[in-house]
Amino acid sequence: MTELALPLSIVLGLVIYTLVSRWYLWPWMRRVSLAEAVTPILLFHAFRYIGLAFLLPGVTAEALDPRFALPAAYGDLAAALLALAAALLLRRGSALAIPAVWLFSVVGLADMLNAVTQGWLHVPDPEFGATYFIPAVVVPALVTTHVLVIAALLDVRHRSPLSA
Repeated sequence: MTELALPLSIVLGLVIYTLVSRWYLWPWMRRVSLAEAVTPILLFHAFRYIGLAFLLPGVTAEALDPRFALPAAYGDLAAALLALAAALLLRRGSALAIPAVWLFSVVGLADMLNAVTQGWLHVPDPEFGATYFIPAVVVPALVTTHVLVIAALLDVRHRSPLSA
């Protein structure tokens, strides 16, 4: 049964975050400007530097397979920096803000899909050690909020995307 702990945690996390998003976040996001809707999500994603913990054998039970650890850690760092840059550009009302949000969305989601795939292929669940909470709790939140950002970018109701 222990081999089902992580997949079950991920599925339950996706279900719970989807319900929170559908019932609370998305209705609010549709009432406010694009900048106001996505900036808190971008700031949440700016914490993705926590993925650097995959490189620390003292935090993980074992040194994680570099086919997973390196792209996951540095992909998360790249996504965090892109999220922060996009949030700052949105706050300034820059013409580069929307392209920056799209860039963050594409790179961040691609990183997430790659990390999940590589983790599934190369890392036995017990080796995650203390970083277990990242795929079990944080990844479902990140995936769900990526979907929210993309939905907001595509939502025609956001007539004036940069006004807050």
